[in-house]
Order: sequence, then structure tokens, then C-alpha cells
Amino acid sequence: METFALRKLLVQMSGAPGSGKTTTANLLAKAIDAFIVDHDVLKTFFLDIETPFGQAGKNAYRLQSMLTEELLKQGKNVIVDSTVNYQNTLDIGLVLAQRYGYTYKYVECRVSVEDIELLDERLRRRTPIRSQRTGIGRPPPDADTVGHDTDYHALFKKWIERPCRPADDDSVITVYSSISTPESCLAQILERILPSGEAQISNGILSDPHIMSLMLIEALMFSSSPQWLRCFSPRSKWRRP
Repeated sequence: METFALRKLLVQMSGAPGSGKTTTANLLAKAIDAFIVDHDVLKTFFLDIETPFGQAGKNAYRLQSMLTEELLKQGKNVIVDSTVNYQNTLDIGLVLAQRYGYTYKYVECRVSVEDIELLDERLRRRTPIRSQRTGIGRPPPDADTVGHDTDYHALFKKWIERPCRPADDDSVITVYSSISTPESCLAQILERILPSGEAQISNGILSDPHIMSLMLIEALMFSSSPQWLRCFSPRSKWRRP
């Protein structure tokens, strides 16, 4: 994959667990030569040194911010791979981008509530690290769930429908990751962040007819009438031939 010489770009990923944030972040990092700050990896580090689960999450968010800032000071492109369920997480990203003169982009891997079973399937299929859940109703092993009757479907519904988003729509890039290939998601992101000339020659990604067909299908599915949408399963998987 071709790498583009973009500088001073901060990307904040967003999306429910299983929505494809990490897969998308990994592809994007290769394309724009960026460092990834992975919240789950940081949280796992704290769990491995026997930090209680709740405190491990708080420590991971703090270290996530510190690492991001240090990389920005060095002039590196940075991708923050984390859910954005708290306003403070979003605000820190926006403040750091402004402080160091970075272009800020918020990439949301969006799914619908009807995709919850698909997310469950993805979570069960992946190889988890210690801080990650292994299904919709299967929280990380260190989580303190004893005595708690949690409605996990309701929790995921909240995460899907109400993530924290920037007020500036120009900074938001939405990819529909339940019906798109990772390559299609990457193509849409690059189209928004690359200079127009480079976007047309991004190693054939945007000129690939299969990718362009997928993008057209996605545009139709998410802008057409509900009657038309019901012809398609929310769990459909579009693949390149």
C-alpha cells in the first residue's frame, strides 16, 4: 500500500466494540504513516500489573492522552483507537489538536441497532486481549460484574446511538462498517483527508471499480426509503470479488 506524506493529522476513532475501529485504524495508519494509541492495549497493561478493572480504565485514558500529546509534540500523525463514550475523551482530542496546530478528524465506524448480533459474532470470533469483551454479554474477565444485572443489549444500543461527536460536522467522517469491507472504509476516509490530487491516485484504492461499486451501494442503502432498505439484511457482508 502506498503511504502518503501527510503531516500533523490527529484521527480519533469512534464506534462500539466490534464495529471495526481497530481494523480500520490499522489500515489507515499504514496509508498515512501514523502511530496508533490503542486504549485496549494500555488498559491490558494495567490489568497485567494487577490494577483493579475500574482504575485500569481510568489510568488507560490518562496514559492515552499523555502518549498522544507526546507524539503530537514530535510532529507525528496519530490515530487514537478508543471508544468515545465520554465527552472528556472527545474534548481532550480536540484540545490537543488545537494546541499543536493539528488537523483533527473524527472517524466513526457506524453500525445500526439491528447489527448488534453481528457485533456479537465479531467479538466472539476475534482473539481478545485481557481488557476486551468476548461477546455482547461477555465482559472482560476482570470486570466486576458480580451482583450486577446488566442489560448488555441496552448498553450497546446506547453506545451505538449516542457516542460523543464533535459539533463541527466537517471533522466527522462516517463509515458504515457493518456493510462495508475494510478497504472500502479506508477509501472513504482517504477521500476526505487527502488533498484532491492525491486522493485520485491513492494506489488505485479510489479508482478500483469494486470499491466504487461498494461505495455507491452504501450511499443508496443509507439514503433510500425504509421500504427499499428492508430488502437487505442488516448483517449483509459485502466482499470484493
